[in-house]
Amino acid sequence: MENFINSISENLVFKDGIWYSKERSSVSYPDEGNALCFQLEENSFWFHHRNNCIISVVNRFANKKILFDIGGGNGFTSLALENSNVETVLVEPGIAGIINAKKRNLNNLICSTLQDACIKKESIPNIGIFDVLEHIENDLDFLTELEQVLSNTGKLFITVPAFKFLWSADDALAGHFRRYTLKKLKNKLSKANFEIEYSTYIFSILPFPIFLFRTLPSLFRKKNKITLEIEQKRHNAGKLKNILNKIWGKEISFIQKNKKIPFGSSCLVVAKKKNI
Repeated sequence: MENFINSISENLVFKDGIWYSKERSSVSYPDEGNALCFQLEENSFWFHHRNNCIISVVNRFANKKILFDIGGGNGFTSLALENSNVETVLVEPGIAGIINAKKRNLNNLICSTLQDACIKKESIPNIGIFDVLEHIENDLDFLTELEQVLSNTGKLFITVPAFKFLWSADDALAGHFRRYTLKKLKNKLSKANFEIEYSTYIFSILPFPIFLFRTLPSLFRKKNKITLEIEQKRHNAGKLKNILNKIWGKEISFIQKNKKIPFGSSCLVVAKKKNI
């Protein structure tokens, strides 16, 4: 992989097992974001189910089992992909995330934004942006950049938060610029020269609790005392955990059968270049 990374960029410097870009741009993500996620990921139903959904589509649609996880934070998804025999390169601008990924024994680490890395055109076999696009102010420009560096036979795998009506103070604190629908995401991708190969909503039962415990308190300017950590503990508790596991299992079954889930708090999309 070292030779491959050398071949696709001349703007990366290798030091102490990590690739660094020569320039560093700012990103719309809170400094403490990776640290908070690192505390929650291992025991979070949300992160585990998202990983299972991602692995399901990557194993089904990726022509070559190499994927660049752009903005992949602490490497939780990269590690899951590696454990599923998908060779993964984590590209993360936050050094805290890269250090946490290194603690997880991930080897292919690039501390950079995609733009700063100066990747050569049509050189990346597959790209994953998992809850990243909502942090990009000009998402169309970013998608166009991804289209340029993605190989002609490669696939783009995306997850994003869904539905504007679920917007809350949590989105603002996380550095989000927007939430999406599948239709809006499809239109953005089409403008960037992508076409949809598969799309669905996931987390089908979460919109109501998100609206109740996050959106409504934000609308009425009441301090939301239910932190992400408390929510995770509640969802992981006892009988509720068993119910959720059955629901998540059905969602995975739908994805594996190429069926669409009509509603949920996140979008999952697989796209490819047009006319390929």
